[in-house]
Amino acid sequence: MRIPVESYRLPNGLHVVLSKDHTAPIVAVNLWYHVGSANERLERTGFAHLFEHMLFQGSEQVAANEHFELVQRAGGTLNGSTWLDRTNYYETLPSNQLALALWLEADRMGRFLPGLTQQKLDTQRDVVKNERRWSVDNQPYGTWWEKLPALCFPEQHPFHHSLIGSMEHLSDASLEDVADFFRTYYTPDNAVLTIAGDLDRAEAIRLVDAYFGPIPQGAPRPPLRDMTVSATFGTTLREVVTDAVALPRLFVACRTPVFGSDGYYAASLASAILGLRTGSRLEQSLVRTQRVASQASAFTYDLAKGSDLLIVDATAHGDVSAEQLEAAVLAELDRIHEHGVTETEVARARALIETSFVTGLQSAAERADQLSRFATYFGDPSLANDQVARYQAVTAADVSRLTRERLGPDNRAVLLYLPAPVDDVDADLAVADAAVIA
Repeated sequence: MRIPVESYRLPNGLHVVLSKDHTAPIVAVNLWYHVGSANERLERTGFAHLFEHMLFQGSEQVAANEHFELVQRAGGTLNGSTWLDRTNYYETLPSNQLALALWLEADRMGRFLPGLTQQKLDTQRDVVKNERRWSVDNQPYGTWWEKLPALCFPEQHPFHHSLIGSMEHLSDASLEDVADFFRTYYTPDNAVLTIAGDLDRAEAIRLVDAYFGPIPQGAPRPPLRDMTVSATFGTTLREVVTDAVALPRLFVACRTPVFGSDGYYAASLASAILGLRTGSRLEQSLVRTQRVASQASAFTYDLAKGSDLLIVDATAHGDVSAEQLEAAVLAELDRIHEHGVTETEVARARALIETSFVTGLQSAAERADQLSRFATYFGDPSLANDQVARYQAVTAADVSRLTRERLGPDNRAVLLYLPAPVDDVDADLAVADAAVIA
């Protein structure tokens, strides 16, 4: 399957991608900014995620939350997301509403600052803090999102600190800090705009030119701090966290080749063999045969700079100790490290990945997202059409080489969660209750 792709740049640097598909009368607009938590200053972590929220708080001609109201009234859906190295905003609407989506995105790209107020910043700062409390601080195992990257990357590395940011840094954020972050990164020459679905090419180009063309190019952006790390950790790193959780849970991370490299596709297949769906090794061995885990999976972070990570995630059964769980998980990693994989396993993993990828491209929203992804990371959206062939080119020998070089004991970061004693949890809850009452 090959999808039609056309791309060009406006004079202000905006990379525009068009992909026509008249199967259904809908159109997806997807805008990627090449900025994520990796771009944050170390004393201002959490800004990229804060901006995901701020950009729904209106602009010069759009009131707070009106972006949601206008798109939903038109029968569309929308949202945004933030990752370590990018932030995206997206809408899917009836195709006769394309102008609305483009105008809304252009208004906040070009005229966000006139609508910025201290009240909006204070409100969204509290929302983000609550999101941190809900998803990290008070969520069982929620801190793994920040503890595992911190274990895998050196302190000064752009991927070391958490995406959600620190409460202290969010509290210290000033209106000028926010404005400066916007001026630096939310510019047309740091963005990819993809339109996919039932579009009229000439009309789409006219609308993009009319709405985005007048937005000025940004100033040069500061370079990322050094992303370079060694291919492996050189040893087994280990951190044990005692927390208010019911069962032991183990995460094991291995450094693997970056997204888009030849080695990435071997690592992606290795993760699928280990932990994608019920036929995977971890599911069959740990969950069904040994019954030491209630769930077990593996996946890659898909990082395009520095180093990617392959993650194994397993939660113990109620009557299984942390030592038993860890021994079983590491035994599976040792097995794939020492003995590699079979062609049958690679064929299964490849089929699962290809099915998911190709099925996803049937959706205008997912197609637009993939095109923006390859345009942002590699400058070429048409690379989305090469992904199936890249996976098909990988052999069992390639995957076995990857597991031999990257999944051994010299390249593992182990993060183990243990249930805290009940008395300690009760004491922590009492302190928390006292703080709320005060």
